[in-house]
Amino acid sequence: MSALEAYWKENLSLIRNLLIVWALASYVLGILLAEPLNAIRVFGGPPLGFWIAQQGSIYVFVILIFYYASRMAALDRKYGFED
Repeated sequence: MSALEAYWKENLSLIRNLLIVWALASYVLGILLAEPLNAIRVFGGPPLGFWIAQQGSIYVFVILIFYYASRMAALDRKYGFED
């Protein structure tokens, strides 16, 4: 396997794993498990299921963006593709 093929294999694996995390945070926690999570209050305010659907999944998405950028920088260095 060439270096380019290995690079893309790792890149696509990273993207797949991050999409799984994003789907779990937004779809599973924000929609499917919203009702059970609503029994828990966030800082004494809104129910947790509502908070995850409205704010939490957005925070997870932003964190995933920064994580992807840092992992891709490391991957670029590993394969010699940095700027």
